[in-house]
Order: sequence, then structure tokens, then C-alpha cells
Amino acid sequence: MSDRAPRPGFTADGRFRNPSNRLGLDYRREAQAFAPRSRPIFDAHLHLAGPTAVRIFQEAAALYGVTRFLSMTPIEHVPAVQEALGDAVRFIAVPNYFGSDRRFEHGPGFLDAIERFHRLGSRVVKFWSAPRGLDYGRESGDPDLLRLDSPNRITAMELAASLDMTFMVHVADPDTWFSTRYADPELYGTKASHYEPLRRLLDRFEVPWIAAHCGGWPEDLDFLDALLLDHPNVRLDISATKWMVRELSKHPRERLLEFFRRWRGRLLFGSDIVTHEDHLRSGEKTEMGAKADDADSAFDLYASRYWAYRTMLETEWHGTSPIADPDLAAVDAARDPLDAPSLRGFALPEEILDTLYHEAAAQLFAEPVAT
Repeated sequence: MSDRAPRPGFTADGRFRNPSNRLGLDYRREAQAFAPRSRPIFDAHLHLAGPTAVRIFQEAAALYGVTRFLSMTPIEHVPAVQEALGDAVRFIAVPNYFGSDRRFEHGPGFLDAIERFHRLGSRVVKFWSAPRGLDYGRESGDPDLLRLDSPNRITAMELAASLDMTFMVHVADPDTWFSTRYADPELYGTKASHYEPLRRLLDRFEVPWIAAHCGGWPEDLDFLDALLLDHPNVRLDISATKWMVRELSKHPRERLLEFFRRWRGRLLFGSDIVTHEDHLRSGEKTEMGAKADDADSAFDLYASRYWAYRTMLETEWHGTSPIADPDLAAVDAARDPLDAPSLRGFALPEEILDTLYHEAAAQLFAEPVAT
């Protein structure tokens, strides 16, 4: 795969200009090097929006065998995403994160959103409770606004449970963030403390839960073993490409294989790809615009995530990731923000891949398992 000569994509001084393609790969050609999957890959963690961006994403996904999608799409963007992807996409109920009245949007407004999404066919609801949500709450005048066990969250969970919805939860964040942006435990607590309300709620609400981003702790497989053992209603998705590549690649193959084999059927594939029209606007001074600024770089942004996952999960390749990871520089001043970690290929057995990519999601969402 990446042993091919880089295509043009570097500045005159030899620096790459695309943080999603440090190796100068032709991601369309790279896709052909992977063995075709006998079953469609289900991406269970996406943020799809923007009609043109979604079409570019669709091409990238199809090339890498990903043809089923579960997306956190703002409700006003659902029609355009549905038009592009048809029956291949399902939607996760989410609040309006951009509304001016945060206390309303995460209180009565979220209850309304859950019911509206449910009428559109959504059967999953997202409870985002990352530590930076504490800042969001303080800014809104309600420090507890996005705490996982706050009264407004409990009310929303009760409604979602009454509708037989699956819960998706984001709890904690990378270890690198707890040593940097969350370094003050009086403001953010310890990483372990964020799991205390989660464990209580897992017992209270016996619906299926999906703990996003490898449960928030891919750095510690022993912790995840205990979480999954103690709470049979929990599944994990392995989304957040940079985080997963950086941390999963550090584990010995034998340990990671043991983990994937032990929890086969309770691990879901997901990428956390975000599509946005700002990815197509040259010079756009936004967070999204900094990741890509035309159709080619947007394609690379989306395709790079699938290349990285399939390389890590299916092959024996070992080298530097093609995706820049600023977390490296955040914890080591000697690193450049455009540096990347090692990516280790684990060559997981086919039966584990089949379940991870397809069977686990099909069974959770009561779909026929493709043969």
C-alpha cells in the first residue's frame, strides 16, 4: 500500500500541505489494495452534513466498502443526507448544540428533538458528556448542564427508554487531554471519576448502550474488560481515528487480539468522520475549514480515516500514520503539530472482522445479517 512513491502534494521546502495525507497517497488507488469485503461495512459513528460534502464522503466510503451509516446529523440537515444516502443511513437523536439558549436546547428542547428524531425512524439517542462539557455548562450558567447524571439528562433518558431507544454515550477523553487541557482535577475531576455516574446509569437503564470511542479509554484495555464484564448491556464503538490509531497501535498484538476476540459481538466499527461544506471552501477561517479546503482535500480527509482503520485492522503494515495528530505536540514540545504516530497493522482474523464490521451492528439494530 504505502510503499508506493508519493504523489505531488508537498510545498517547495518539502513539507506536506495536507494533514490528512502526510504520505502523499492516492487514496482511490490504495482502496483497490484491500481485499473486497463479502459483507457491507457498517460505520456506526458519523457526523454527516452538507449536501456536497456528503456526496464526496459517499464516494470515499464506497471505495473502502463502507455502505451502511449511523449518523449524528443536525435535524435540519437530515433531508439532504437522506436524499444522498437513502436507506443506507440511520440517524442518532442529538440536541441542537448551536442554539443560543443552551439550557433550553439541553432541557425541553432535547426532549422535543428526541421525539422528532424518533418519528423520523431514529432508534439511537446520543448523550455527550465529555469533560469539556463542564466548560460548556459553566458558560451557560448551569455547571451541571451536561453532566451525565444531571436531572435534565435523566428526564431525557427516561423518555428515550420509553421509546425503546439505544443510548450512545461519550464519556471521558484521551489520556493526552487529561495531562494537558484537563490537568486541573478540581475543575475536571480525574479520568476515572467520569465513569462513576456512567456505571450507575448503566444499572438504572437496562437498554443497550454504545460507549463511543472505545469507551473513552482505549489506552487501558484492562479497564474496558472490567466495564464490559460488569455491564452486559454495554457495547463499544472504536471511532475517533487519530485517537484509536495512536493508542491501539501501542498494544501488543496478542493483547489486542485477545480483547477483540473476548468481546466479539460487543465491539462496533465507527470512524467519527465529520462532513461539512466548509471542507470545500478555500481559505475558510473555521475549525472545519482548517481540515480541508477543496473537493480533493475533503476526499482525502474522509478516505484517510477508512484507509487508516482498514490498514490497522486487516494488514500487517507498520509505519507512520498518514494523518497528522496534534496531540503528540500537545504532550511533547519537541514534536510538530503535523507529526503523526505509528500505525500498527494487527491483521485480525476474518471472523473477528466480519463481526466488527457487520454482524454486531446488524444484530444491534435488528437488521438481516448479510450473507
